[in-house]
Amino acid sequence: MIGEIYYSRKFLQHKPENYHPENPGRLWILISVIRELRLDDRILEPMPVDESFVKRIHDPTYVEFVKRAVEEGRRYLDPDTYVCPGTWEAALTALGASKLATLAALRYGGLNMALVRPPGHHAGRRGKAMGASTLGFCIFNNIAAAVLALKDEGLEKIVVVDFDAHHGNGTQEIFWHDPDVIHIDLHERDIYPWTGYESEIGGGLAKGSKINIPMPHYSNDSDYIFAWNEIVIPILEEVTPEIVLVSAGFDGFKGDGLTTLKLTEKFFSYAGASLRRYPLGMIFEGGYNVGLKKGFPAFVKGYEEKEARDDGQPSYETLKIVEEVKDILSPWWSF
Repeated sequence: MIGEIYYSRKFLQHKPENYHPENPGRLWILISVIRELRLDDRILEPMPVDESFVKRIHDPTYVEFVKRAVEEGRRYLDPDTYVCPGTWEAALTALGASKLATLAALRYGGLNMALVRPPGHHAGRRGKAMGASTLGFCIFNNIAAAVLALKDEGLEKIVVVDFDAHHGNGTQEIFWHDPDVIHIDLHERDIYPWTGYESEIGGGLAKGSKINIPMPHYSNDSDYIFAWNEIVIPILEEVTPEIVLVSAGFDGFKGDGLTTLKLTEKFFSYAGASLRRYPLGMIFEGGYNVGLKKGFPAFVKGYEEKEARDDGQPSYETLKIVEEVKDILSPWWSF
């Protein structure tokens, strides 16, 4: 079942002066797909959060830094990440959309989406996270807003699955010491933000709650489906969450432009189909071209219509990485 879709034209007001891969055209593609899927009657206008909520996610100094940068007319927070007059309202509304999609999934079930910009999973508590050189196009952490919405509803164990091609270093940093937030991150290794390795498992009492699967360059559908079946699905089955939060990036699609991954509709359809048993709060992250045109609808259709089919053989390198991840996490999980 497809539930509610949160989208606002305010997201289009976060826009660069010159060409930038993270631009309003990304959402134009998604909305075109939504119309083709005849789901546009599910679109709802989200409300922005207030500043006090943002400061529950991010250090107040960082929040004030962003606000001041917008007010003063600055163009960039760092070499990757721009701001403009519409950024502040777009970013607060993106957090609001993420909360609302999550609460809709919790209350009514189905796949509920926050089609938001600017993206969020690289934004840590104080901005740049875990030694990353930039914010990676992100302003505030949208998936963290979804987590807080569930915590406010009293949920104890919360699962975030991030399949964006880049590691969600900001999300990992924010919840590094929180054992109740299980963050599973499937991404390409040795690319921006150069984090998310097998050994990063959480801090203190949260050890074992941060699961990183750094996939080899040029990984394809068979590699990703194997890792998904060996690690992601068993953890979900062990936790049995009431809802799954998804940081949904489609930049791993073959030819999307920013990575070497070679995923197709097959993986995204499989991922959607394998999550059908759970209500989903899906928060949009990366994806810049063909991944949005083909990967995004494949995920939606997979959740709505298809059975998960598993075939194909992973590479030897994928087998090694998956076994290493399982070995490191074996004290905490039953694989």
